[in-house]
Amino acid sequence: MSLIKWTPFFFDEDNNNFFSDLMPTVQSGKNNFMPAIDMYEKDGQVIVETELAGMDPEKVDITIENGVLSLKGESEKKSEIEDKNYYRKEIRRGSFFRSIALPAQVEGEKATANVEDGLLKISIPKSEATKPKTIKINTKK
Repeated sequence: MSLIKWTPFFFDEDNNNFFSDLMPTVQSGKNNFMPAIDMYEKDGQVIVETELAGMDPEKVDITIENGVLSLKGESEKKSEIEDKNYYRKEIRRGSFFRSIALPAQVEGEKATANVEDGLLKISIPKSEATKPKTIKINTKK
């Protein structure tokens, strides 16, 4: 008789991506993580926000290429506490990389990024091609 691993939600290792899609801050590797983002539209711009708490904004790279926004950086551990002394260790440290497909055509060269109170806010103007156009119908009388 062989033992069968109990899985309360009937997920196997192939379905673990389900949880990483719901919780993007879950560690994807021993020293890697994926920061959570908020993305919305305001005043003809696509706005992307993510937290940079504990990170040096100068060490975060932001690129926009072919309709994809990429964020890359690193969160460094500054204290010298050995792992065995922790009661809980939930703060993510290490490098991160996140690519997000943008929902519309944008003008990446006009994008701006600001950090305030640990929140990175990237504003990307939408392209003129994506803005609605009104077409007047000509009638013959």
